[in-house]
Amino acid sequence: MILLGVNIDHVATLRQARGTEYPSPLEAARVAEDAGADYITLHLREDRRHIQDRDVIALRKALRTRMNLEAAVTSQMIAFARRVRPHDVCLVPERRAELTTEGGLDVAGAPTRMARACRELAAAGIRVSLFIDPDLRQVDAAARAGAPVVELHTGAFAEARNERARQRELARIRAAAEHAAESGLLINAGHGLNYDNVKPVAAIARIGELNIGHAIVARAVFVGLGEAVREMKALLGSAR
Repeated sequence: MILLGVNIDHVATLRQARGTEYPSPLEAARVAEDAGADYITLHLREDRRHIQDRDVIALRKALRTRMNLEAAVTSQMIAFARRVRPHDVCLVPERRAELTTEGGLDVAGAPTRMARACRELAAAGIRVSLFIDPDLRQVDAAARAGAPVVELHTGAFAEARNERARQRELARIRAAAEHAAESGLLINAGHGLNYDNVKPVAAIARIGELNIGHAIVARAVFVGLGEAVREMKALLGSAR
């Protein structure tokens, strides 16, 4: 059964827009868990534009499921993760000017750095995932770096402008997932997935977990967060 990780970053985005104490990412995580989220994902960005250090610490103590912390591959972020010790850390690329993560890590271009990050996090008992494009070269590099999990970036699929392009990107995701599984890796996926496009990706048998945030928080404006999570869970359940 495919698992749903609910990303609560944009609950914090709304809070930070006015500098208030609400809405609470912790409360959002509890609602999501009650509605069936299998784990909670959050991204502590270097510029702290949404999730704050205090959020990570509070959530680590309070979550009943798992914490999947997304973080840049920097010594500061790795040291923070080693102190907090989330269940999972997904290492992601990060640029200050981007609205959201724009692509996967170039693991093949920085093998020593990636392998060191994987070792340091694993030594703290943290399962490491590398966020990569669905590219076979990057899959191989992730396996060599020692990461037990890869998360395939689905942005190109989600942003495809026509059906031909969409099918091409879906085929890339399938091929990367199959190759990763043959290499002994676990496979997650995410980025840009929503209620209209998630089922073809969820139907890929090799993918074990999907991380979805913006679409769920946006849907929650109209139906409430609990219902938004339940609707997404139902879509995932019907995809296989």
